[in-house]
Amino acid sequence: MGESVHTLDPAVLGRHCERLSLPPRAGTGTGGMLDDLFSTLVQPELEHATFVIDFPIETSPLARVSRHNPRVVERFELFAAGMELANAFSEQNDPEAQRRAFEDQMTRREQGDEEAQMLDLDYLRALEYGMPPTGGVGIGIDRLTMLIADARSIRDVILFPQLRPEEGRSEPHDDEDEAAGAAAAPSGERGSKGS
Repeated sequence: MGESVHTLDPAVLGRHCERLSLPPRAGTGTGGMLDDLFSTLVQPELEHATFVIDFPIETSPLARVSRHNPRVVERFELFAAGMELANAFSEQNDPEAQRRAFEDQMTRREQGDEEAQMLDLDYLRALEYGMPPTGGVGIGIDRLTMLIADARSIRDVILFPQLRPEEGRSEPHDDEDEAAGAAAAPSGERGSKGS
């Protein structure tokens, strides 16, 4: 891109998004712009195992704020073959900090960010009782299987056959198109396929 985006300067990120015709998502701020730039420019090129760290605070409301930079959180994602394989972060265990993060998310939701978190009073109450330092990692077994099998589609490795079309059958949306065509055909032509 020719310049650092580590400062999360909205003018710099906005300029790059505009240059690439990436319209800003309502209410997402600098974190949303950086996420769009990353998804467009960087993620597809991550062929080798790569850990991406220091996510903008706006994109990770449940994660603990970094001790070194208050604009990012303690979070990493593992990428390989152009796809995310794992997501992990240190959990926010300070109830006041978590309430502020939820309130910020609610403001973003009011500004149009549909992915923003809702205020969760039960979760805040549980934090008030106390939670030790905690972290978590989510690993997509389906994506690991895609990587091992060199599959480009998750449908090729999904374990639940009822979620895959049967061999020789069309996708559900194809059936709907066919049904719509049959409904529009004169009555003598309905069901006469192949006869």
